[in-house]
Amino acid sequence: MLAIKYLLLLMGWGLIAAGMAIATYDFYLLWQYRRLLANQPSEKPPEPEPVRWRAGVRLAALALVLMLVSASIVVVPSGSAGVRVSQISGTLPGTLYPGVHFIKPLLEQVALYDTREMIFSTATAEEVRTGMPLERVARKEKPEMMMVQAREGLPIGLAVTVRYRLEAARLDYIHNNLPQPVERELVPPVISSVFRDLVPNYTVREVFATKREEIRKRAAGAITQKLGAEGVLVKEVMLRDIQLPPQYAEGLEGLLLKEQEADRMGVETEIQQKQVRIAELQAEAEKARAIKQAEGQAGVRVLAAKAEADAMQYTLPLKQKQIEQSRLEAEAHKESTIKNAEASAQAKVIDGKAEMERRKLLSEAEADRIRVVAVADAERMKSEAAALRQNPLLINKIFAERLSDKIRIMMVPTDGKFFMGDMLRGTVPGSELQVAHEFRVARDQPWMEEQITVTNSGSIPLDLESGRCGFVLELSLVDGEVPGNWGAFKFIAIPYRREPEGDRDQYADFSLGQVVNAQYSS
Repeated sequence: MLAIKYLLLLMGWGLIAAGMAIATYDFYLLWQYRRLLANQPSEKPPEPEPVRWRAGVRLAALALVLMLVSASIVVVPSGSAGVRVSQISGTLPGTLYPGVHFIKPLLEQVALYDTREMIFSTATAEEVRTGMPLERVARKEKPEMMMVQAREGLPIGLAVTVRYRLEAARLDYIHNNLPQPVERELVPPVISSVFRDLVPNYTVREVFATKREEIRKRAAGAITQKLGAEGVLVKEVMLRDIQLPPQYAEGLEGLLLKEQEADRMGVETEIQQKQVRIAELQAEAEKARAIKQAEGQAGVRVLAAKAEADAMQYTLPLKQKQIEQSRLEAEAHKESTIKNAEASAQAKVIDGKAEMERRKLLSEAEADRIRVVAVADAERMKSEAAALRQNPLLINKIFAERLSDKIRIMMVPTDGKFFMGDMLRGTVPGSELQVAHEFRVARDQPWMEEQITVTNSGSIPLDLESGRCGFVLELSLVDGEVPGNWGAFKFIAIPYRREPEGDRDQYADFSLGQVVNAQYSS
């Protein structure tokens, strides 16, 4: 709306300028015509048109209307309020708050007031001492320190700060009745008058020490009441600083030092008196404590003696009963030990007889088993010997069948020094490894020799760290047991069947059945 106001004003001045330009141009043409007639009377130039007064008047009238419309628009800024002042009837009731308002142009005008909080503040003693009692805040000079008189008639300087603002609803009253500006003509005199009327009721000591807060509260109440009646709302009154008279300050400082010294001495005296009293009480308490302890110890001894005398009356019969009970318990223990020893001896005799019977039965069973196994082994060896005599290469075929299917086998005849012997040669597919597996059964020895030779003809080293050699025996378990004669096949530790310093009855002989069923211990 403020832009429209200034636009209308600008258009009005533009129309006035246009009307004046038209009239000026018509006068210029008329002047040119008359000058040509005066210079060349024989020639008659064309006569110009008359001055266009009506067009200029119309433009001026339109411009006046636009300017009147612009003057009727009033914009009250934020933080302010206005009051209408009529040229005919004076100040009109009502307040114009921030925003756009319309008034009667040429007949009314708006007086604006700042409705934000304002501060009235006087200089402090520090500012007075430094020679800068005035400071400019928003181009307003701060008054000097307010001087008042105490009850003794001594001058006292006060640094006062008051926060206040104008009551927007009563701006018509403020504009019509109060001196302007209010922050200079009304607020400072009222504040000074209140403090100058109030402080003389108190002494200097009460002003700066004991009743300072009371004075501030009473002054705040009086200022609020007086200014509130005039449409000024007081928010806070602060008494920031008090400047005492120099002579009074010096005397007061000495008096305070003396009072402090007296207070200190009084406090020290009281402390010493209390310490003496505490020492006396401690001595009395220690004396009473010692007496009580002695009496208590004597009483304890007397009670202990009485208790011991009373206890002896019952202790002797009790001791006699305990001795008799101990004797009876010893005899009972003796009888029990004898009975236990006899029972243990009889049990050992019975266990020995049972063990002898068990060993006898086991020996007979083992002898029967050995006879049966010997007969079976003899029959098996006869049949195997007959088969080998008929076909000596049968054992080579058996060994070849049990070798890995990844090795190609070649049989080499024996050289005749052994009862039975053969050599199997082969190569691993995809490598340059040659394997020779030789079996020998000497004619005069009861065992068979087996020799495996691995030859690496290639340039790549052979890793034998994880190599293994041995044989695999395929067994079929029946109910978790090794059937037939293989169950009695034994593994014997070499070179010691029994440890030289070990138990003479413990041998490192384990049958195949014990190994399969984990029935052995080392």
